[in-house]
Parts: sequence; C-alpha cells; structure tokens
Amino acid sequence: MAPVLPAYLTLVEIGDYSTMTHLSLGRKLEILLAEDSRLDARLTIAALRKSRLRHRLTLVRDGREAIEFLQRQGIFRQAPLPDMILLDLVLPKCDGWEILRVRVADPELKAIPVVVLTACHDEGELQMCRELGIDELLEKPVQVDRFLGVVRELKHRLQSDWHLPGDRP
Repeated sequence: MAPVLPAYLTLVEIGDYSTMTHLSLGRKLEILLAEDSRLDARLTIAALRKSRLRHRLTLVRDGREAIEFLQRQGIFRQAPLPDMILLDLVLPKCDGWEILRVRVADPELKAIPVVVLTACHDEGELQMCRELGIDELLEKPVQVDRFLGVVRELKHRLQSDWHLPGDRP
C-alpha cells in the first residue's frame, strides 16, 4: 500500500554549497507546483533537484488548494508568496484556467511568473494562456533541459529585484 501524502507537501532544497555560484546567494526561490499527477510531480521535483537551484517547493494537488495557497487562506495562512508558479492546467476541483484568472485579477499575484506545464496541443488554448499572462508554456512530456533553462531564466529575472539579507533597497 502506497503511503498517504498530505494534501500539500513542502520540500526544502538547500543545494550543494560546494558548487554554489553568486546566482544562488540570498534567499531560496519559493516555488508553487500545482500538479495532480504524482508521476509528473516527481519528475518536476527531480529536475529541480538536478538543477541545484536553491529553492523551496510547495506541491498542491488540486486547483482549490492552489488558490487557497496564493490567497493565503486556511492552512496556508502563513505560507510565503511564491516567486514562481509551475501550473498544470487540468486539475481537480478547480482547473488551471481559474487559477490564471484569479492571478490576473489580483495585483500582488499578477507579478508572479507562471510556467504552464500541459499535455494540451490545442492552439486556441495555448493562445488563451498567453492572453492570461503566462511567462512560458511547456508541453508534456517536458524536456528537462528546456524546463531547467526556463526556471533559471525566470530566477535570474526575479533576482534583479531581490536584495541579500542586510541590503536596504
């Protein structure tokens, strides 16, 4: 019998300090992964581990949990606002489209980069994603090197706004 996972899971990745570069200094990248497939979640988590990017990942397995996390409701009251959202469009309880609409409607959430991970190959849906302000769309099965390149690029873009501990803006 497989172990029962909690409704959400937060993983802290420290990285390999012996090989860290100046790009990994400062705080960890906060990532929200909204993915109901255990296999896809495992592959995404493994790819992020392989990248050696310092991050903390919170996995939610349905759309309602993702919205509660983003709006810091219920058990997510103390959750940090993510720096990046990795989003599957097909989720139970509330789909990725609704999460994107909630994000666009909230000025604080609208600034968070979103990478959509989808098996969808419909041009109309892909165009709608772009209209809802996603930063990148990767089709499943995701190529690990492309995925990591997108995550690194977004992290570099985010870091231009970050300050090291003790820095004053």
